[in-house]
Amino acid sequence: MGKINIRRHIGEILVNKGVITEEQLQKGLAILAEEPAESNRRLGQILFQDLGLNRHMIMQEIADIYAFREVLKDSDMAPDEVVNHINENVEELPQEIVDELVHHKALPYQKTNSSITIAAADPSDPNIQSILNRINFKQTELVYCRYELIEDILSKVYEQKNEFLDLLEEIDFEEPDMESGEEEVDEEEIDAEINQSMLNSLVEGMLVESVRQGVSDMHIVPSGPATTDIRFRVDGKLQLWYQQKNVKPEAISAVIKDKTRNVDRFERDASQDGFIQRQVDSHGIRYRVSIMPIVGKQFDRKFESIVIRVLDDRKVITDLDKLGLQKQAKDNFIKSIQKPSGIVIITGPTGSGKSTTLVAAIYYVIDPTKNVLTVEEPVEYIIEGARQLKISHHMTFDQSIRGILRHDPDIVLVGEIRDLKTAEIAIKLANTGHLTFSTLHTNDAPSAVSRLYKMGVEPFLIANAVNLVVAQRLIRTLCKECKEVYEPHPETARGIGFTDEEIENTTFYDAVGCEVCNDTGYKGRAGIHEALFFSNEIKQLILDAGGDIDEGAIKELAISQGMLTLRASGRERIKTGITTIEEIIAITIED
Repeated sequence: MGKINIRRHIGEILVNKGVITEEQLQKGLAILAEEPAESNRRLGQILFQDLGLNRHMIMQEIADIYAFREVLKDSDMAPDEVVNHINENVEELPQEIVDELVHHKALPYQKTNSSITIAAADPSDPNIQSILNRINFKQTELVYCRYELIEDILSKVYEQKNEFLDLLEEIDFEEPDMESGEEEVDEEEIDAEINQSMLNSLVEGMLVESVRQGVSDMHIVPSGPATTDIRFRVDGKLQLWYQQKNVKPEAISAVIKDKTRNVDRFERDASQDGFIQRQVDSHGIRYRVSIMPIVGKQFDRKFESIVIRVLDDRKVITDLDKLGLQKQAKDNFIKSIQKPSGIVIITGPTGSGKSTTLVAAIYYVIDPTKNVLTVEEPVEYIIEGARQLKISHHMTFDQSIRGILRHDPDIVLVGEIRDLKTAEIAIKLANTGHLTFSTLHTNDAPSAVSRLYKMGVEPFLIANAVNLVVAQRLIRTLCKECKEVYEPHPETARGIGFTDEEIENTTFYDAVGCEVCNDTGYKGRAGIHEALFFSNEIKQLILDAGGDIDEGAIKELAISQGMLTLRASGRERIKTGITTIEEIIAITIED
């Protein structure tokens, strides 16, 4: 039986089991037929990679078809004893075998003197079977293990080496000759320094390591005439990752610029924006690069600050449930985005997760019957099924906004309401039967109403067009390994709104710090939300206010209708043991 027939046979079994539809099977087979001859992708991969079906559901059924048993079936995390056993197996197997298994998302699950069991996220992968054939054991078995579990175990038992950083450790950087009064940058000298010091390894290593450490932004900043600090932002906080000494900062800037598209290496007096693309651990990663000239103590030098945003599409949340919206906020959010028209506005400072929330909302409402258009500058994440307009000097943000009305949209995402012109078009879209999403930079939800009015939008248009305003922040969550119960001073708890009864009934935790969380006491982040739903009463209040919009009155009415303020949302996070009083004080302002 040929490959195509085998794929069709497997697909028909999945259809008969009700796992996929006939239409999905035909789409998958059509995609496979167009794959190049050298492609080894299988039907299962097509179904979850291209058609967005549930990976575990598909692979579980395919494993059953091939009679592969499943291990750790009911586990969210692998037990410590399993991880320790796998770690021992990894140490005892030849490194090249381990590397190949890891590459194909597989690991040595169990081993005795005469037998070995390999757990794989896709046991139907023929590459894994060929690896098994080269392992010298009397008995071999291949079993299925959920992809997320494989990833979790691999991160614990197989420390991925960064070959660029390994290479960097072998280099001895000589202190450069610093001449005073050197007004012009010597390009030949910088070229020589780049070649001699192998700074390429530093930059490539930095790009790889940022992805593996879950970094959101990298900051490359000159800190002296021959010193550069590289800082990683992890869970919202900057921390020093590496300090490069004995190399001119201009040389490091030149290396980054050479790797960045849409920037000029020899321009050092103007801000520039570009991007880098890389494959890191078999995943496509995009990096958004911002370069700005800065002043240093040496006024004759051309120093630049570089910030690189890491855009990893694996972090995109497509399931609204995973946003962590509390009940009332979630109910109002879903009610608002299910309306056929109106605006949903997300507010908050840079880095508060606005884009993440918008993308999750879009995925909730998108389907093939709707034309979804986005106007963003820049585009951060690719949204499957949406048409994301490309902003450039040929078609500016303003031109896109104006043209979008003629492009027959059903749902529109406007990256940011930045001025009256953008606001007016968003209002027009909302009032002509389009569901519109956008962002604003305000401290809380009610102040978004004032901001729109101050831009020049009339109160009756605000009241009729807006469905919901959600203010949000990201808070650091406590490390599960080291958090400790403690009793805060009652006045501290009362200061953020806890009642005496709540203080009595709440278990408070303190951030301690350990190796797992890099001694910060925190690991990961969660959202807190203030969801202002435009009920009939809220709309009437805005209409009655006219030009004298009272944010306080809007907030009081919304709270009486069940809205949680950002601080109240934070208190709920404290009650569930997710974060600390100190974190909520630092992130929110008084109600």
